[in-house]
Amino acid sequence: MTAMTTPTLDEAKLDEFLGRFVGDLGAALSAALVVIGDKLGLYRALGDGQPVTPEELAERTATDPRYVREWLSNQAAGGYVSYADGAFWLTAEQSFALAQEGSPAFVPGAFQLATSLIKDEEKITRAFRTGAGVGWHEHHHDLFAGTERFFRPGYAANLVSSWIPALGGVQAKLQTGARVADVGCGHGASTILMAEAYPRSRFVGFDYHEASIEQAREAAAKAGLDDRVRFEVATAKHYPGAGYDLVAMFDCLHDMGDPVGAAAHVLGTLDSDGTWMIVEPYAGDRLEDNLNPVGRVYYGGSTLVCTPASRAQEVGLALGAQAGEARLRAVVTEGGFTRVRRAAETPFNIVLEARR
Repeated sequence: MTAMTTPTLDEAKLDEFLGRFVGDLGAALSAALVVIGDKLGLYRALGDGQPVTPEELAERTATDPRYVREWLSNQAAGGYVSYADGAFWLTAEQSFALAQEGSPAFVPGAFQLATSLIKDEEKITRAFRTGAGVGWHEHHHDLFAGTERFFRPGYAANLVSSWIPALGGVQAKLQTGARVADVGCGHGASTILMAEAYPRSRFVGFDYHEASIEQAREAAAKAGLDDRVRFEVATAKHYPGAGYDLVAMFDCLHDMGDPVGAAAHVLGTLDSDGTWMIVEPYAGDRLEDNLNPVGRVYYGGSTLVCTPASRAQEVGLALGAQAGEARLRAVVTEGGFTRVRRAAETPFNIVLEARR
């Protein structure tokens, strides 16, 4: 029998680790407080940058001043709110990220997404034990709204200005009038952004989640686009139509149980000169390439949402949110496409263009 040896404890490394733990624990607890501040309009009420006391902020937002004081103290300790001499305010940068929902740096949606997943922890724990899936529709409702609010700023900043122009010939088609399918559209943020930018084109968004399609329809009507934008309940392997000039998938291919089957269906619905735009989370092909803060976020989401969602469907390939370009290319080409190239990238996304 071989004797077990105990590693020598390095006190400095332990202190470093515990320091990281304190930061993470503070962030985890503060996530719920960011959601509270967003829901109650506390950030928006601070958005003018003028210093206020907790009592003044509570009066502005019809909330309790004692709770507001504790909330402000937490936010100041985390650097999300500024403080001096008994008063609190948002800097221009803090306001841009926390109080202005239309900004490309808006972050409360990410916290809404994250806290929804904490509420679903018991479901995911069961899935670990059984290997079963947890469908997208089985999650807390904040996941659906939080996902749209998390991804929309990045789409608003990049989709029309850089991603579509990077696709060969697609922008010209959209400007003169094209048929577009947005598959896995969720609440329709990406569909509506494209429709607003290209008024001569017609768009249809598909998603299997009926509640999300209802929200997308309401958003299109509110934007005055429901005359040329429609949303339908359908899966990626069975959505209707043919002759599309562009099929788009935003951050959803890796969630699918049978992405190869979805790729084959896309190929069958495209016009002979059509394009498939695939937007996926940024990732390298090796685990070592993704051991960084962005990879940490995406692996977390992949464990709690993406892998369980795929496992809940047929095939259950479970690409994961850090699949990497090589695995994505393999899926696309196995589905029948012959030309795949990286058209664009950001620190958070890669954009692939697939053609026949």
